Amino acid sequence: MTDYPYWEDVKEGDELPPLTKRPTTRQLVRYAGVSGDFYEIHYDKEFAISTGLPGVILHGALNSAFLGQLVIDWMGPRGVLKKLGCQYRGMSKPGDVLTCKGVVTKKRLQDGEGLVDCEVWVEDQTGRKFTPGWATAALPVRAAT
Repeated sequence: MTDYPYWEDVKEGDELPPLTKRPTTRQLVRYAGVSGDFYEIHYDKEFAISTGLPGVILHGALNSAFLGQLVIDWMGPRGVLKKLGCQYRGMSKPGDVLTCKGVVTKKRLQDGEGLVDCEVWVEDQTGRKFTPGWATAALPVRAAT
């Protein structure tokens, strides 16, 4: 079993273990089915090109979901993802190697919860950051267990 962090163990500046994703067009079709976002730029290459894009692109919200997975994988089943947000500042496409990263920026006790704020982002294989974001996780507090 993986050791998941307690609030007391986390320090500002700690890095979250990176999460690598290699999205495919098939994944985009599956995501469209789950999200209800069937805009053709996400699965029809000819249509995407006709709109001026270089080809099929990922759903912005899929990149956001990858960031959610990054934080959830790090905090484990005892943690609670309280907030997650991001900005879409660029496109990614099937075949890109995407790495989700994060760093702890602040921690605090609030109403008995051990809260940890993180800066998170997605970058592609060239190191370009295109989905910067933020997250707040509630981690278990030893004193409360």
